[in-house]
Amino acid sequence: MLKVASIFLILALILIPILLPAAPVNLALSHRLSEGTNSLNWSGYAVAASSGAVTAVYGSWIVPLVSCSKQSTYVAFWSGIDGFNSNTVEQAGVLAQCSNGKAYYSAWYEFYPSPSVTISSITVKPGDVVSVAVTYSSGLFYITVTDGTQQYSTHGSVSGAQLSSAECITERPSIAGSLTKLADFGNVSFGYDYTKVSQTCYATINGNTLPFGLFSSFQSITMVDNKGAILAKPSVISSDGSSFTVTWYRSN
Repeated sequence: MLKVASIFLILALILIPILLPAAPVNLALSHRLSEGTNSLNWSGYAVAASSGAVTAVYGSWIVPLVSCSKQSTYVAFWSGIDGFNSNTVEQAGVLAQCSNGKAYYSAWYEFYPSPSVTISSITVKPGDVVSVAVTYSSGLFYITVTDGTQQYSTHGSVSGAQLSSAECITERPSIAGSLTKLADFGNVSFGYDYTKVSQTCYATINGNTLPFGLFSSFQSITMVDNKGAILAKPSVISSDGSSFTVTWYRSN
């Protein structure tokens, strides 16, 4: 049985005030809400491995222009270790949220179960190439987020981390335990073919650093609603195993 962990949005009592920039949003882990290669909240690719096998993941994508209506909608793009078949996650990425017809973008990282942290020193905008590296060594996870000339690095520990999967994911987050409507991101492009960032989406598993698609255990994940209708779906992975797109189908 596969379990995929998820980043979840936790907002304090009120949402973004009208006419004000988006406030930092805390992201936190939750159990996956569906089984197999369909998910209620994830779309993209993951590589499953035995416990202790995954020591690095490298991801990159182009931040898409999110189309906003008057509805509040959300989407996150990220790379990380763990979460596909474990209850821990070490990840970083970009959140896009629509409020009152306007999109707000922010970068973040998380060492679950500690709360997520918004990276205020990085300004994110559509068209940016964002890359994430998450590595593990001697009990510590090291995260670096790069957006053009902007870069942020940090490290931390996670008790009970399994080191058992690597991911490049588009996600529909939740607020207070309820799934949000998926923001219309059109298409988001991951990997070297699009970003020209080398060695993404790559993972280091049992000491071997390879593109996701060259591992026999790589998984394609389609996001669906609770009736099975497709919300977002990844393309076939590239011939070198490292590049793909995720296409938005509907909000919910």
